[in-house]
Amino acid sequence: MSLILLLTQQMSLYLVLVYLVSKTPLFKFFAEAATRLPHKIFIYLIFSGFCIMATYFGEQTNDAIANTRAMGAVLGGLLGGPVTGFLVGLTGGLHRYSMGGFTDVACAISTTLEGFSAGIISLYLRRQDKSELIYAPLLVCLVTFCAEMLQMGVILLVAQPFADAWALVKQIALPMLLVNSIGAALFMSMVRDQKTMFDKLSSAFSTQALKIAERSVGVLSKGFNQESSTQVAQIIIEETHVGAVAITDREHLLAFIGTGADHHIPGTPISSKITQDAIDNNCVMFADGVNMAYSCSISAQCRLGSSLVIPLRCENEVIGTIKLYEPKNKLFLNINRTLGEGIGRLLSNQILFGRFERQQNLLTQAELKLLQAQVNPHFLFNALNTIAAIIKRDPLKARQLIQQLSQFLRINLKRTTGLVTLSDELEHIDSYLTIEKARFIDKLNVEIDIPDQLLHFRLPAFTLQPIIENAVKHGTSHMLEHGLIRVTGKVRDDLLILEVIDNAGLYQSDNNSEGLGMNLVHKRIQNQFGTEFGIDVDCHKDEYTRVSIKLPYTETQT
Repeated sequence: MSLILLLTQQMSLYLVLVYLVSKTPLFKFFAEAATRLPHKIFIYLIFSGFCIMATYFGEQTNDAIANTRAMGAVLGGLLGGPVTGFLVGLTGGLHRYSMGGFTDVACAISTTLEGFSAGIISLYLRRQDKSELIYAPLLVCLVTFCAEMLQMGVILLVAQPFADAWALVKQIALPMLLVNSIGAALFMSMVRDQKTMFDKLSSAFSTQALKIAERSVGVLSKGFNQESSTQVAQIIIEETHVGAVAITDREHLLAFIGTGADHHIPGTPISSKITQDAIDNNCVMFADGVNMAYSCSISAQCRLGSSLVIPLRCENEVIGTIKLYEPKNKLFLNINRTLGEGIGRLLSNQILFGRFERQQNLLTQAELKLLQAQVNPHFLFNALNTIAAIIKRDPLKARQLIQQLSQFLRINLKRTTGLVTLSDELEHIDSYLTIEKARFIDKLNVEIDIPDQLLHFRLPAFTLQPIIENAVKHGTSHMLEHGLIRVTGKVRDDLLILEVIDNAGLYQSDNNSEGLGMNLVHKRIQNQFGTEFGIDVDCHKDEYTRVSIKLPYTETQT
């Protein structure tokens, strides 16, 4: 019992040291699944040191040393693999041999076997894609227990005389089996907890991803090309601090920033097999340089040692890739891998949004052309007939109407899908109404009541003109009595409300010709400002029709 307590004290000392180390950046090497050379060297040094300390602080028992050396050998093998485990066990075993005693050879052999056998188990689990079991405390406890049983067997086979070996094993077997197994399990439990924390940091990195999103928003909406890709790659490398960042389309390298930029030249065809595989198979490819070999396809002297390739998808189609690299002397951390995949999804969404936005712009332009095509033939036909009727009796009036028609058509041709001031929109409808008033002589009056402070408000082009044309063509033109159209504007509850009111009251919602112009105006307002804005129609038959246009109003828009 006293030996168990003494070994437990020794184990507790190691766990306290491990806890202190867990608060430093060095501990992340234990929590990373990668097994590249720097990682293996670190594992070897740490657990070889554990083996040596355990021997030094062990308890002298019958010309032998009861110790917790097996913890270091087994953990070194599980975390570092067969070669590292063998070297850790060999180092600990040779040190034990140097201290003499009738079990020196047996302990040297058994410690080496413990490290190597744990490494074999680790290799098997990794190849079976069950590397998460390496961090399972129960499995570690079982492996360590079996390793200690192996050590007891080797002592009985090798140490002489057998009677002394048997007496020693009876005395130390239970304490060493219990303490080493429990200690290794507790150690791995701390590693697993730290690993879980590191993995959770991936979610914390969403803040970093959002920062990348904030800086890159709108860049790819201008197009997926060398210029926009270079801007995005520069943002990513500044935020992630990886070795290099590359962006490709399906055939060419569009951008490359970081280590290796001297020979990875934008515009050149894709030469990397893992990049082509990521595109062809629509899957993430990760070459860490150990479990999956990585070598630069362009230069043998390239200092890059690992690569993560993430497909960029647009509507289930791979349109390119983003690639993150680390140099040969640096580990590719799981958190960077998770962040990289998140960045890939982010950029894919931005590219998709850019395509959608360009398609929306094309659709809006097509709708505007349709609206212009609807306005011009009807209006032009009527305007020319009106001018032809006036030209003989009042040439000066006809000349003025031709000027107004010319101005109206010039504005029509120059209009785009963008925003114009309310003043420009009123100027446009003034040209239209001048001709319409001449056509109806004294049967049409138009009143415009809009405060001067609203004239600089910006709204989509062709917002008022189609509504006023509907009021004339489908309203007052059918009246025998005098027609009146009022255009008003007011601000109420952060809304600008423009109203076009006629005294005909002849609105019909199923009128296809009228509905085309009004529906296009309504749709364009909602596309620009949101679905809570747009057009409302209130009609009292044979009394009035009121078309209300609701737009968001802020001081910065005027």
